Amino acid sequence: MQACVIASPQQATLQTVDIPEPGPGQVLLRLEGSGVCASSLPLWEGRDWFQYPQQPGAPGHEGWGRVEAVGAGVSGLARGDRVAALTYRAHAEYDLAEASATVRLPEALASAAVPGEPLGCAVNIFRRSQIERGQTVAIVGIGFLGALLTQMAAHAGARVIALSRRGFSLDFARACGAAHTIALDDHWKVIEQVKQLTEGRWCERVIEATGLQWPLQLAGELTAERGRLVIAGYHQDGMREVNVQLWNWRGIDVINAHERDPRMYVDGMRTAVDWMSQGIIDPEPLYTHRLPLDRLGEALELTRNRPDGFMKALVTA
Repeated sequence: MQACVIASPQQATLQTVDIPEPGPGQVLLRLEGSGVCASSLPLWEGRDWFQYPQQPGAPGHEGWGRVEAVGAGVSGLARGDRVAALTYRAHAEYDLAEASATVRLPEALASAAVPGEPLGCAVNIFRRSQIERGQTVAIVGIGFLGALLTQMAAHAGARVIALSRRGFSLDFARACGAAHTIALDDHWKVIEQVKQLTEGRWCERVIEATGLQWPLQLAGELTAERGRLVIAGYHQDGMREVNVQLWNWRGIDVINAHERDPRMYVDGMRTAVDWMSQGIIDPEPLYTHRLPLDRLGEALELTRNRPDGFMKALVTA
């Protein structure tokens, strides 16, 4: 089979490797594609703690496709079933998944791209945000994740204020149901705009989805007394400073909405598939770049540089 190998920082090559055999409790997937995740960027950039070359297909973890073979003890799945799965070497034509980490895709999604892990991640963040009808929700950072959360919050009946530094992302946010959009540029200007929109009450829920210092600091200032600040961004490039005095004064709840238990990921994936079938979320317009497997390096560079028009890249096998 063909699999991408990150041989060294910023160097991806396509190699021919053996097709793996499923062990007990596993299934072999013939992948249709996989999403490219921003959490892969430290590996792509070459942080000190990574080793190269990486295993074939790594670090792809957003794959979907069809079951090719099942291992011993697997029930409820058969060859030909179309699934989304939590795997770890999905930048390839085939990958192994635990049967318990797969979600069967219904006929309603027969032609849909379903990178399950980021969809499940968005669902889990939404759940932990505890968004309710009538609340004002600020979403700071409108990439793929922020746009999905905008869809979910708007569907729940919340008034969404979307903030992004990229003008076209604000267009996406409006299409996803945002009631108001604000350019993420000048700190005090943003605060004044949100203050006016909320008549000085600020936002009951604020979701930070950038992974950057300044927007995290800003997000705290937009959170209302006894509100909930949800940290959904991936903060991978060092320490952060936060205004705990403000957090104390307003009595806000601070939630780190990242999951690490694979069972929670799969539960979120299952709900995401259900919500896609019902039309509650529609990620399809957010897949702005689709590239073949041998262009994984280009897809990672797009994810790192985020040019105008970019929301999320998929690589297809």
